[in-house]
Amino acid sequence: MSSGTREPLYLQIQDYFKNQISSNQLAPHEQIPTEKEIMEKFNVSRITVTNALAELVNEGLIYRIPGKGSFVQEGVKNYKEKVEILADKTSVPFEEITSHNQVHSERKIIGLIMPSIEDYFAIRLLAGINEVLNETEYILTIILSHNSREKEREAIRELLKLNAVGLLIFPVDAEIYNEDILELKVRNFPFVLMDRYLPGVETNYVISNNIDGAKLAVEHLWDMGHRNIAICSDSILPTITVEDRIKGYMDALKERDAMINPSFILTDLAIKQGESNDQNLLNQFIRNRKATAYIALNAKLGVHIAKFAKNFSLNIPEDISIVTFDNPSFDDDFGTYTHIFQSEQTIGKEAANILVQILEERRKSNVPSFEKKSISPKLVVKETTGPVNKNF
Repeated sequence: MSSGTREPLYLQIQDYFKNQISSNQLAPHEQIPTEKEIMEKFNVSRITVTNALAELVNEGLIYRIPGKGSFVQEGVKNYKEKVEILADKTSVPFEEITSHNQVHSERKIIGLIMPSIEDYFAIRLLAGINEVLNETEYILTIILSHNSREKEREAIRELLKLNAVGLLIFPVDAEIYNEDILELKVRNFPFVLMDRYLPGVETNYVISNNIDGAKLAVEHLWDMGHRNIAICSDSILPTITVEDRIKGYMDALKERDAMINPSFILTDLAIKQGESNDQNLLNQFIRNRKATAYIALNAKLGVHIAKFAKNFSLNIPEDISIVTFDNPSFDDDFGTYTHIFQSEQTIGKEAANILVQILEERRKSNVPSFEKKSISPKLVVKETTGPVNKNF
């Protein structure tokens, strides 16, 4: 291989383990070398190894167990065959797709890519987008990525083949962002990110101010006397959203000269159906009554915390208080959970408005500047928070 076509280091690491797995040199559930060992073997940085392993996880080739390491996923013997089929489907060069789109587009399609539409946050977001586009010439086409970087990549390419004139993208939870999103930026294709942004990369985006949201939650609980406040996330990968919320949590405690207890920052809380109480870290934390209040980084997790608390005969809010990001109920007026309201419908409206404006400016041959909007969240106090129980 010539130096001019030298494969990036993280791809070399991926290829190495793909070959090890496809040749059965690594068996199902066998542990792969540690990050430190891989760093030494390939003489690369930790971030390079992290990106390589994250991609192998996304492709379903390995899985991770926090504190133990990475292991080969079962059922990947036909990996090479799957790759060949996928290569046939995506063999059209990216630049050919985008150039065809720009020259021949007649249908006014705007593509929406979302991980799922299974919670009220997504439904409200979609309602805001529709509110804007219903008054325009554009038709909305939705593709779900199911929180997979590969499916997100396929969705981008599929919408470009359909001659979409612009994209609204709610990126998947991942340690590294999809290269096709960066490619859209390089090729100046109109798109707006929602609920996420790319640190250090200039793009159009609309987000909720997650740092302020976490601060509001801590301030509310602190004013009620809570000092042992846990913050919880069930995201298996660190994302900018989770990082910003944890930063807001820590900033709020620092402003009150409070000690930050790392054990109260609970991440990677994968909640599995049928899992017993003793198997779940969150259950153990609640059972041992380590915290008097919990901040859940999404509505579904907040509901799980409430269920676990009731399993241990803890009353809400008499024994523990819960604040969720987003409301588990569709109706904010009648919901029961104290929550951080992120104005999801406004996020959807603003993102759609920005994209429509970009498309109109392009018709006039104008090059609009990047629009970056951060929506201020609000605290909605309901029935799941109350004064600290001093006998807890």
